Amino acid sequence: MRKLLALTALAILGIFPAFAQQSEQNHAERFEQLGTMLRTPNVYRTASGAPGHMYWQQQANYVINVELDDANQSIKGSEKVTYINNSPDQLTYLWVQLEENQRGADSDTPKAAESSFDSRMTLRNLEGLIWANEDFGYKVLEVKDAKGNPLPVTVNKTMMRIDLPTPLKAGDSFTFGVEWSFNIANRVGYISGRPGYEYFEGDDNYLYTMAEWFPRMAVYSDFDGWQNKQFLGSGEFALVFGNYEVNITVPADHMVGATGELQNASQVLSPTELNRWNQARKTYDAPVVIRTQDEATELEKSKSDAKKTWKFKAENVRDFAWTSSRKFIWDAMAVKQGGKEVMAMSYYAKEANPLWGQYSTRVVAHTIKSYSAHTFDYPYPTAISVEAANGMEYPMICFNYGRPDSDGTYSEAVKNGMIGVIIHEVGHNFFPMIVNSDERQWTWMDEGLNTFMQFMAEQEWDRNFPSRRGPAHKIVPYMKSASNTLEPIMTNSENIIQFGPNAYAKPATALNILRETVMGRELFDYAFKEYARRWMFKHPTPEDLFRTMEDASAVDLDWFWRGWFYGTEPVDIAIENVSLYKMNNQTPAERMAAMKAEADREEDYVSKEFNRRDVKETVIEANPSTRDFYTAYNPFTVTPEDEESYKKFMASLSPKEKELMESDLNFYEITFKNVGGLVMPIILEFQYADGTSEIDRIPVEIWRKNESEVTKVFVKKKEVTQIILDPKRETADIDETSNYWPPQYQPSRFELFKGNGAARGASTGSNPMKRANNNQ
Repeated sequence: MRKLLALTALAILGIFPAFAQQSEQNHAERFEQLGTMLRTPNVYRTASGAPGHMYWQQQANYVINVELDDANQSIKGSEKVTYINNSPDQLTYLWVQLEENQRGADSDTPKAAESSFDSRMTLRNLEGLIWANEDFGYKVLEVKDAKGNPLPVTVNKTMMRIDLPTPLKAGDSFTFGVEWSFNIANRVGYISGRPGYEYFEGDDNYLYTMAEWFPRMAVYSDFDGWQNKQFLGSGEFALVFGNYEVNITVPADHMVGATGELQNASQVLSPTELNRWNQARKTYDAPVVIRTQDEATELEKSKSDAKKTWKFKAENVRDFAWTSSRKFIWDAMAVKQGGKEVMAMSYYAKEANPLWGQYSTRVVAHTIKSYSAHTFDYPYPTAISVEAANGMEYPMICFNYGRPDSDGTYSEAVKNGMIGVIIHEVGHNFFPMIVNSDERQWTWMDEGLNTFMQFMAEQEWDRNFPSRRGPAHKIVPYMKSASNTLEPIMTNSENIIQFGPNAYAKPATALNILRETVMGRELFDYAFKEYARRWMFKHPTPEDLFRTMEDASAVDLDWFWRGWFYGTEPVDIAIENVSLYKMNNQTPAERMAAMKAEADREEDYVSKEFNRRDVKETVIEANPSTRDFYTAYNPFTVTPEDEESYKKFMASLSPKEKELMESDLNFYEITFKNVGGLVMPIILEFQYADGTSEIDRIPVEIWRKNESEVTKVFVKKKEVTQIILDPKRETADIDETSNYWPPQYQPSRFELFKGNGAARGASTGSNPMKRANNNQ
């Protein structure tokens, strides 16, 4: 018969107050496999998350001619599109995206947007209310086949259906042409938005950022058919890969940057600029300025009546964007990546200096290196950052903000904001420009993944970079939001209330928690890189990401996707109770002494203290006849039988059992309450009486049998003085007041505000650089 070693509960060290009542169902669905919530694997997409052996995707090749009218802020263009049907399906019509119609007079965007009136309204507020009176949609739209014959089309808001004269069979292609024009909107005005112009009143010049500027093929896929959801503004783009030849005609004194590689540099650049460009292609340590600030400033003073056509080619891209202005300063440097040179470049007006000249192109180069290290080598020949007072991304080119004050000084917040947005928008080359997810349906698949990558790149740029999104504790305010303002990450882009926290911050935080806490860097990095490599230049879905991360790591993550991506529950785990148990290894004399001390304590109350003073003599004390055997009996006397029993017990112990009896171990029984509902690993820091500490990590599977409350015993050689749950704030726990034993005082929100200065990177008052310059 196996011997049982006795334990005695010496003290219950602390109990927290009761928390909000949990559901009576302790074992719900948090650990069930996602199963039918995911699309069924097939020959196109495997259960492993990889493309199937019959995977296919469409292709659309473009030849585009476009001319910018700088005097009237408009463009006109024509394009020839060759659409290749790689699907196994026969198509009777094609869908084309007309995003510019989102700014048209009949747009649904202002109609569907809520609006209200206040007693004090700015001019911009009023202009926003009358958007419907403006028309920046397509003015001319002619669609013809390759022979010039008109094609029947139906325009439905931001989508256009082209009815084919004969069905397009699998493996065949169809070529058609489109002519169009539209007025360019002021993107920094009341319409705002991604493309448009910015007007500089001081020198009477314009800076154009042309995006979503031409009719683009919609995606036809194995999982969704035609993706022809309307463009309302939030859900961005689902696009087809293809090759582009684009000829851009602009005033002769303009500088143009675009997706792809410039084909006629010797015709559009001056000899001096061409020489500098060739020098930049061999320079790796610092940017070479190709058009200087002095040269750009001189060009601002007069406007050329002549025209130049810039020719660009881009292969295997899903979109094309460009920028043009006579105000541009241009610098560039080469980056060695994947055995080839990538040109990192920046275009910016003098208003952006000195900040942009110092940082922009260097940040572009850093982003290419950082993202490539975590995914795949950057495959394109160029990467461009344009200062345009907004933030938006396209293949090989992006538009960013971060303008200093007019005197050239800037706050740290402006600098870090500029660096962060350049990393983010350049990083979008990887997600979704190459790993080409459907942004209109799943914003998080590009914004969330890219924000996670941005966080890593920011920290690789500066160890003290004030990253806003990524660290677990920074998502807590969103996770604590009212339930009616929350929706799962797996929500259509147009239906999200708190867009930034939901589509950017929460998925970025989730991935960071996966990397740092749930999976560990080695497993996560391998699996994430595998996903990126599997789906580069393809169209992944969420299932492909979820399955690949598990397939490449052997970590069951269905509980994580269910909680973080399909649910809205927060993380709130509490230390409910702590009890200390010690081995009962006392001798009979020690045991009796301890029992007597406890009995004396139990019977030592205040009334007895006063009675010793006020009761002169009790009956027992006064009358011997009231006494019996028990009056003098001492129940705590050690008997010979006690001594003999103890000796026999000790003699029967094996060496290992005797060692355990003499170990003086501390057994801490801790009960945890899942208040928030979202299950997570339990991370505990034990602080000891000798000043040392250690961290224990309990995997999330401890919640499998009871998702509401679990108890676990921790065996410690040392005496514990404090226990902290989630000490490094890894899990996004929304209530840290319940994370301490003994309970720890937490400053109130008001006191916390008084005790802290502004966060690093925050802009408060005048910037220190301006102040320092003024004091010189």
